[in-house]
Amino acid sequence: MSRKNTEDQDVKRMADLLRQGATLTELACPACASPLFKLKNNDLWCAKCQKKVIIVSEDEDTTKMQTSQTLQSLETTLLTKIQTIQTKMEHEENPKELQKLSTTLSALLESLEKLRKSRKT
Repeated sequence: MSRKNTEDQDVKRMADLLRQGATLTELACPACASPLFKLKNNDLWCAKCQKKVIIVSEDEDTTKMQTSQTLQSLETTLLTKIQTIQTKMEHEENPKELQKLSTTLSALLESLEKLRKSRKT
């Protein structure tokens, strides 16, 4: 893809964000220097990187912020896997395969519960 096409897509994504109610901020993405947008849920978003951006002030603990992001990402992964297992179980007829899926689902749900408990503390 040419640089021109990539830039056109970036601008289109930015325009789409504005149409969806996002606000252009004075902040720039630390990775690509593109302008950041504030979404309706108050998240900062880089249209070029297509990622959520978290700004950490110098006095904030970056380790705590990174841990929070990692746990959030892990929770999303677990939920996606749980949904995948659920879909497979709906269509599975083989009892042995259902048992394997059930065991995997149980382990995923247990991990999700532990993760959520750890985030509350």
